[in-house]
Amino acid sequence: MIINKRQFLILISALLLSVSMMAQTALDEIRECPEKSGGVYYAYPVPTQRLTPAPKGYKPFYISHYGRHGSRYLLSDNDYKRALDALRTANDNGALTEKGRDVLSKMEIIWQEAQYHGDQLAPLGRRQHRGIAERMYRNYPEVFKQKDRKITARSTTSMRVTISMIAFVERLHELNAKLNIDWDNSSENMQYLNYHTQEYNRVKNDFNGWRRVQSQFGARGIPSERFTAQLISDPSKAGINVGGLMGQIYNVAVDLQNMETDINLLDLFTPEELYEQWRNENAWFYPCDGPSPLNQGSAIESCKPLLKHFVDKAEDAIAGRGDMATLRFGHDGNVIPLAAIMHLKNCDAVEEDLHKIDQVWRDYFVSPMGANIQLIFYRKKGNDDILVKFLHNERETSIPVSTDMAPYYHWKDVKAFFEKQLEN
Repeated sequence: MIINKRQFLILISALLLSVSMMAQTALDEIRECPEKSGGVYYAYPVPTQRLTPAPKGYKPFYISHYGRHGSRYLLSDNDYKRALDALRTANDNGALTEKGRDVLSKMEIIWQEAQYHGDQLAPLGRRQHRGIAERMYRNYPEVFKQKDRKITARSTTSMRVTISMIAFVERLHELNAKLNIDWDNSSENMQYLNYHTQEYNRVKNDFNGWRRVQSQFGARGIPSERFTAQLISDPSKAGINVGGLMGQIYNVAVDLQNMETDINLLDLFTPEELYEQWRNENAWFYPCDGPSPLNQGSAIESCKPLLKHFVDKAEDAIAGRGDMATLRFGHDGNVIPLAAIMHLKNCDAVEEDLHKIDQVWRDYFVSPMGANIQLIFYRKKGNDDILVKFLHNERETSIPVSTDMAPYYHWKDVKAFFEKQLEN
C-alpha cells in the first residue's frame, strides 16, 4: 500500500510514542512525576497534545463519552485521622523528631480541610470536568451546532459522580445556553454505567482467589526504617505501630494533589518507596477491574452492557434519531474494564504475575481522577462512510483495528470489532 506524506508522519509519530512508553519504566515515570505514585488518585493531567485534523470533508457530528468522577478526598475521614492520631500519640510520648513535629503540624492543617469530606468530590474535581467540557465544546464546535439534537447526560447514583456530571453540563450551558441537555442520576442508569455480574461479585469477594494472591504480593514487605527514622526518634517510646506509619502517611500524601492545600508530603519518600507503595495499589486494581486472567474475565463481562450502550447510541446518532452527544459518568471500576474491552492502547495487556503488572499496565495511565474515554464520530456530505476517533483522557489513541487513515477508523470496522467483543 502506498501512503502519502501525512500518513507517513502519523505512522512515525505513533511508532516513536510507542517506543518511548515501552522504554520508560513505572519507576522512571514516578521519579519524573511523584504524583503518579497515587495511582487512581493521580490528578487529571490536562492534555497538551495537538489533535490530528480530520480527513478532508469530514465533520464531527456525534460524541460518545464515559468519564470518571473528578478529584476527590480519600474514601473516609479515618484515612486521614489514622495518620494524624499516630503522630499525635508519638508526639505526646516525646518520640517525634523535629521533622516529625513539622509533619504533625502539616497534618493538623490538612485535617482542617479533609474533616467531614471523606468520599466527597473536591473542588478540583468540579474544575476538571468543567475544563473537559469546555475543551470538548471548543474542539468539536460542529457537534454542538445541531439545533434539532440534544445532549443526554447520565450518572451513577454516587454524589461525587452526580456533581461531576452537573459541573460538566453546567459549563456546556454557560458556553451555549440554547443547548438542550437532559441529565439524570437515577438507579436505572446503574444497569449499564456501573453494572456488575453476580460472578464478578463472587470473584471479587473470594479470598481464596485473586485477593489471596494480591495479599501475598502486598505482604512481600517494603522497608520502612529509613522513612520512619525521619519522624520517630525512639520507636520504643512512640506507643504506635511504627511499621504502619509509612503506609498511613503515603495514603494522605498521594491525595494532597487533589485537595486545595499546597502542602506536599511526597518529598518524605524516596522514588523507590513511592514506587513500591504504588505497586501494591496497581496490583489491586488490575485483577479487580482490569483484563487480568486472575478475575476469570468477570470484569470484562460486567462491562459488556456499557459497550453495547456505546454501539446502540452510535447507531441511533448515525440514523439521525439520537443525541448530538451521549455523556456518561461513573467510576474507575468502569473506566478500567471499558478501556480493556475496547482494547485501547496500553490498557488491555494480559499478565498473570503480579510482580510484572507494572511493566505492561499502570492504573495512573488508565484511570486517573477525571479519566474519560471519548469516541468522536465524523461524516462527509454525500458519503455513507462514518469515521470515528478514540480519545483516552483527551489524547488520541488506537485500537487493534486496521485503518488507512489513523487515528481515524471506519465505524463499520469498529462496530464489527466491538460486536465480536460482546460475543466473546
